[in-house]
Amino acid sequence: MKNYASLADEELALLYVGGDFRAFDELLARNQQKLYAYILFMVRDPELADDVFQDTFVKVISRLQEGRYTDSGKFSFWLTRIAHNVIMDTYRHQNSEHIVEPTEDNDLSKLRDDSLLDINRENEYVNTQVMDDVRHLMDALPAPQREVVYMRFYQDMPFKEIAETTGVSINTSLGRMRYALINMRRMARQHRIHLNMEL
Repeated sequence: MKNYASLADEELALLYVGGDFRAFDELLARNQQKLYAYILFMVRDPELADDVFQDTFVKVISRLQEGRYTDSGKFSFWLTRIAHNVIMDTYRHQNSEHIVEPTEDNDLSKLRDDSLLDINRENEYVNTQVMDDVRHLMDALPAPQREVVYMRFYQDMPFKEIAETTGVSINTSLGRMRYALINMRRMARQHRIHLNMEL
């Protein structure tokens, strides 16, 4: 009898592709909580989150059965990418205005904001109290900005993986983060919340 708990997600996925359905049960059990939390955070509606979660796993199963998964060592990112695409398709289908970009090409040279000079990409986000304040401010951000902040600070993903997961360039990911930080700083000033936010 196989010890599924000792296998990596990628190994379980390949076992499922080979016809081992118990491997998929382990994959689902392992990933459902984190994936659902990501989806709920993005859509902010439990009923919609349930639908997106189910659609995501239907797509995961289909792609695995079609042999469209290869072991790249990043199963969780592959899973998140599918969820991201389902969310974006849902927004498009609903003609939602949740997906808003400040400029069409994220050209930061058009901005004249001193707060851009304060951003240092190499520093880590270390103040846990600030994280609580940020959580409240993030709800007011457009979905793409909220998503990149969530992936960077709550899932600790590097910008390269954020870009791959969301299907955009690294520059676009960085641009979204910068806009998010600018917007959160503005909201923090309005609500007199002290933030020391760094990339």
